[in-house]
Amino acid sequence: MVHFRTAAIALLAMGATTAWQPSSTSTGTSFAGLSKASFRSKSALPMVVTDPTTTSGPMAGAFTANNADKRRVIPEDPRGRPTMKVVYVVLESQYQSSMTAAVKRINAGSDNMAVECVGYLLEELRNNDAFEQFKKDVNEADIFIGSLIFVQELAEKVVEVVQPRRDQLDAVLIFPSMPEVMRLNKVGSFTMKNLGQSKSVISDFMKKKKQEDGSSFEEGMLKLLRTLPKVLKFLPSDKAADARTFMMSFQYWLGGSPENLESLLTMVGQDYVAPIKASMEGKEKVVAAEPVLLPDKAIWHPVAPSIVFENNQKYFEWYNNEFCPDAGIDTKTAPTIGIILQKSHINTKDDTHYVSLISELESRGSRVVAIYSGGLDFSGPVEEYFYDASGKPIVDTVINLTGFALVGGPASQDHKKAAAVLKRLNRPYMCAVPLVFQSFEEWQSSELGLHPIQVALQVSLPEIDGAIEPIIFAGREGATGRSVPLADRVNLLADRALKWANLRIKPAAEKKIAVTIFSFPPDKGNVGTAAYLDVFDSIKAVLAELKKQGYDIGDAPDTKEQIMEAVLNDPEARISSPELNVAYRMSTDEYYELTPYAKDLEENWGPAPGNLNSDGQNLVVYGKQFGNVFIGVQPSFGYEGDPMRLLFAKSASPHHGFAAYYTYLEKIFKADAVLHFGTHGSLEFMPGKQVGMSGTCYPDRLISSLPSAYLYAANNPSEATIAKRRSYSATVSYLTPPAENAGLYKGLKELKELISSYQGLRENEGRGPAIVNSILSTAYTCNLDKDVELPNLETYDSAKDTPENRDKLVGAVYSQIMQIESRLLPCGLHTVGVPPTAEEAIATLVNIAQLDRPEDKIESLPRAIAASIGRDINDIYRGNNNGVLDDVELNAKIVDASRAAVRALVMQSTDSNGRVKEVKSVFDDLSGFFGKLTGAKKPYTQAIINAGFPQIDESRLENLMGYLEFCLKQIVANNELGGIMELLNGDFLMPAPGGDPIRNPDVLPTGRNMHALDPSSIPTKAAVDVSEDVVRKLLERLKQDNGGNYPESIAFTLWGTDNIKTYGESLAQVLALVGVRPVADSLGRVNKVELIPLEELGRPRIDVVVSCSGVFRDLFINQMNLMDRGIKMAAEADEPLEMNFVRKHALDQAKELGVSLRDAACRVFSNSAGSYSANVGLAIENGGWESENQLQEQFLTRKGFAFNADKPGMMEQQAELFKTALKTVDCTFQNLDSSEISITDVSHYYDSDPTKVVQGLRDDKKKPMALMADTTTANAQVRTLAETVRLDARTKLLNPKFYEGMLSTGYEGVREIQKRLRNTMGWSATAGEVDNFVFEDANAVFIEDREMQQRLLDTNPNAFRDMVTTFLEANGRGYWETSEENIERLQELYAEVEDRIEGV
Repeated sequence: MVHFRTAAIALLAMGATTAWQPSSTSTGTSFAGLSKASFRSKSALPMVVTDPTTTSGPMAGAFTANNADKRRVIPEDPRGRPTMKVVYVVLESQYQSSMTAAVKRINAGSDNMAVECVGYLLEELRNNDAFEQFKKDVNEADIFIGSLIFVQELAEKVVEVVQPRRDQLDAVLIFPSMPEVMRLNKVGSFTMKNLGQSKSVISDFMKKKKQEDGSSFEEGMLKLLRTLPKVLKFLPSDKAADARTFMMSFQYWLGGSPENLESLLTMVGQDYVAPIKASMEGKEKVVAAEPVLLPDKAIWHPVAPSIVFENNQKYFEWYNNEFCPDAGIDTKTAPTIGIILQKSHINTKDDTHYVSLISELESRGSRVVAIYSGGLDFSGPVEEYFYDASGKPIVDTVINLTGFALVGGPASQDHKKAAAVLKRLNRPYMCAVPLVFQSFEEWQSSELGLHPIQVALQVSLPEIDGAIEPIIFAGREGATGRSVPLADRVNLLADRALKWANLRIKPAAEKKIAVTIFSFPPDKGNVGTAAYLDVFDSIKAVLAELKKQGYDIGDAPDTKEQIMEAVLNDPEARISSPELNVAYRMSTDEYYELTPYAKDLEENWGPAPGNLNSDGQNLVVYGKQFGNVFIGVQPSFGYEGDPMRLLFAKSASPHHGFAAYYTYLEKIFKADAVLHFGTHGSLEFMPGKQVGMSGTCYPDRLISSLPSAYLYAANNPSEATIAKRRSYSATVSYLTPPAENAGLYKGLKELKELISSYQGLRENEGRGPAIVNSILSTAYTCNLDKDVELPNLETYDSAKDTPENRDKLVGAVYSQIMQIESRLLPCGLHTVGVPPTAEEAIATLVNIAQLDRPEDKIESLPRAIAASIGRDINDIYRGNNNGVLDDVELNAKIVDASRAAVRALVMQSTDSNGRVKEVKSVFDDLSGFFGKLTGAKKPYTQAIINAGFPQIDESRLENLMGYLEFCLKQIVANNELGGIMELLNGDFLMPAPGGDPIRNPDVLPTGRNMHALDPSSIPTKAAVDVSEDVVRKLLERLKQDNGGNYPESIAFTLWGTDNIKTYGESLAQVLALVGVRPVADSLGRVNKVELIPLEELGRPRIDVVVSCSGVFRDLFINQMNLMDRGIKMAAEADEPLEMNFVRKHALDQAKELGVSLRDAACRVFSNSAGSYSANVGLAIENGGWESENQLQEQFLTRKGFAFNADKPGMMEQQAELFKTALKTVDCTFQNLDSSEISITDVSHYYDSDPTKVVQGLRDDKKKPMALMADTTTANAQVRTLAETVRLDARTKLLNPKFYEGMLSTGYEGVREIQKRLRNTMGWSATAGEVDNFVFEDANAVFIEDREMQQRLLDTNPNAFRDMVTTFLEANGRGYWETSEENIERLQELYAEVEDRIEGV
């Protein structure tokens, strides 16, 4: 048994205080009453042993209840002394006990004054009752104190209340906060009212420090304290005295102890509060004690004889030689955990949560080094204390317990500096989270989990540094505000930190790795599913790398096919049959013994083993072990084919087979780490809180203490972020296949050739009209009459038409086929560790080059080329879209020139194998020198000249080409295998944004720890500008099709990934339609909206019904708040109803439902917390639906949870309000923002499409228009849903370039083709917007062609069977009319494939 020393009993006996006490003999301090005898064996540190929370009660739905009265102190007996009233507002609660103690000490011991005091946590001011009480208290106050007020709307509330009272208040002390709050400061003649506005000694100092070393405001204040004498000499004597008082006050505040705060209140009271000053005339003032401060940075340990150590040599002399031997810790073999603490908790003696984690780690035989910083830049202490004298790191894992980013607090961060410091240290970096704005009760009762403001400040921002695992480890006790550790969370955090350390310490040959692959949809030959990833080829590459680095992979095969065969036994396997390789059979007794939550699953699934992943007696784990590597198949959700379960508003728990799989990995196979392989599995989407898991949340229960690395597609940062937060996974990004032009084929190719002929003969009155007639006939054959208004084929004769009309007709057809040809599509599947070829790099760079990047002063290549002939590219795009033949032709010519220029750039660096190993700069000095001498053009310039643009300005291209050269280096860099191995070896993996590499090339190179973005940064100004253009086009299209009338209501779908990629474009579209604009605060964060006056808007306010994906809800709940506030603002605006459809509908709905106007104006909906999707996609993919009514009911039931800014702690089921709002909808609308994922690539888009839902709800049963915005290129367009489906079918499902590219990858490729056919049918089911020819042409390609049919059958029989089933289902449900001959062929084929699979 490991023995260790802990002061827990003594600490709790002393009131759970562990911090220093001021000493009369020195500035050092010690722990009175603590001794070695205080330590006992094993960690049973008194914490919250049982969960002290409930799931219901008066606080349900409120993130922060009002507890201000618990912080109210009134003198029991003033004894005739003047009483001053102090009101304070703080971000966190650790000052509560110190302030209360300080006030009680003054009231008990001072002869000169008494103090009444009341404190508020910043978040409490959202509560109307609390805010009214706050106003009353401030109106009665003498002194106001505020600290860390960094939430814009709450900062405004503080200013609203304090500003009118500022002149009457005797003193206002504001410590680091928003500038507008800092300007409230007033201590005598000292103010900060010009802060950030004009010159002042203090503001100049702050700016200078910011420029010199990137200091945050608080860091600047600390530096100012140290240079105070230099600053004060520039001030008049009276101002110097007042400035000194302010700075002394700040020092006392930073000191944080009751003694320091007593000195602060005494000093300010006797010098500035009039009644106290008057009563003390002739009396001797109390001489303020010097602030008792700990060093700005140091190492702290709760039982050290000296309170802190200012170098690690002295710390380890004591720790290794005295503490560890007594505690039974072997200093030679023990892992060492570095911990980062917040100094204010030590100052205020509020550190029990720190003590508990230190104790838990030491009880497990680990050493601990706990450091703090006086400010919020922790990089200095990390670099000073986490290395030994030789510069070698001494820690194996780092845990940041502050919840803040490593460099900078809530106001400003330096993520690049943080990542560089952490990479140099190169250790896993965990950022655990203390509850700040919630008590345990509030957190536990909230289905959403962690407070949204805390998610933004203390989860999102640390992730950008590279932090992992936002585990809640402590919270505040409601009555005292003290931090209290939560036992099971602290245990989990200690276990996980040591497991990460173990990955660094344990020899590679002994480490066990569990590779987890997915099968979705199940039972369809889909084992090894992942978005755009060749899973088994990638596993082959990973196994080879593991072997190279010394891991034991046993007799693992070295070919993709053999690995597949070993795991599946048969690539035709069905997950519900024993054809998959069974790795382990777990008896029910063993399962119940090893799975502590197994009984909880019985509510949904009955007793184990059940019928999923079961042989009837045992639970079955599928997979194959090779040495110390296990390749396992994660079970499915389990309810895919069950119509009743799909209809549940909230998702069911995992089934027994799912739980058994993770029990096997952790407790039987004893994995050191699990590698989840590809986008994506089900673990992270299991029920539980959104962020800030409790011990009853299923992702937390399942992953338990297993370190998880998760290979995730770089273009999907939103779902990757869910995996990071809910399943504690460190993500490794992988590249999706580069997007290439779709090209043309068959009749479409013939059409382009005819148009080319017409361009040469358009003036020829004999041949020109004949070619136009052929163009018209071929356009009808290709079904382009659905997209282009064509004359009647039987009656039209172009010879009788005018040349202008002929040009218009040809231009319209040309524009349409150019849209098809230039449409981007990813070809094939990506293999981990294989960088793109030169050709693939060209395809990506062409797309990067087409976008303007004004923030980087880079104009697009098409714009520069167009300018060389005196044209604006936007005018050319408009002409092209309108079918102006000359502009369509010119646009095509510019596209060709752009591609030629990029090709010339890349070919400079391409080797004989068609790959780019090293990028050679076209800007090197030598070639530039000779170029100037000879007058030679750069290769890319010459390519543009050769393409027909001789006037191109080479100097205008330099910025862009330099940028493309940088992007080329990023594209061909390859660290995917390296990134996986860094995590498995216990290293720090560098962070990187996820998203669209075309919009944001910083996504590249892949193989890094992917993060989303700071949610408070969206929508950006650029996104707002783009959104206004899209909204204009959307409303123009709707007016055009609606007799010139504006729509009254539009149903919107918002996606997490889309808003990350576009920095909030679709979010900004919602706000623009309603007629509100987002407003950034003084720190650049968007957390406020304002109403645009109708005169400026120039149109009615359009009502919206917003359906947010579950992922959007998890990542952007603050933006949901923003939308809800904006929509309510519009609903409450006293405007004519014909100009404000939001108000018009909200008034009607308030009357109909008997609710308030504000409640009726709720328009932002999503799933219940912890649930995702409408399950429509699941039903369609698995055939688990009986009728469209079932799908529509699923949508309404699962997506009908309203977000209400007035009740921010919950998603409230409001099905009736949802239906009532949808009844008024005239148009359904979604956005397509990336070429990589389109509407038939995934089921998500139709899963959340409400088109037929709205039709069923409308009184007139009229189907709303269904529109989609396409912003995948610089030429943004709004199309109907039917047009978009046709475009997608022509460029993917029916396009040889696409399906042959997929088939080249084999087994996975057939599945990808079938997936798109099934998703196409999904659009028939939810919107009825799929043309018959799409199914007919697909049948001709894949079924009628006997050779193709055989290829599909041989490659993946299960996926082919699913394809045949989809065709038959489409016909049976009335979505496809075809010949009896086709149906009979399909029926025969189905029977033949069944026999093949069953081995008949």
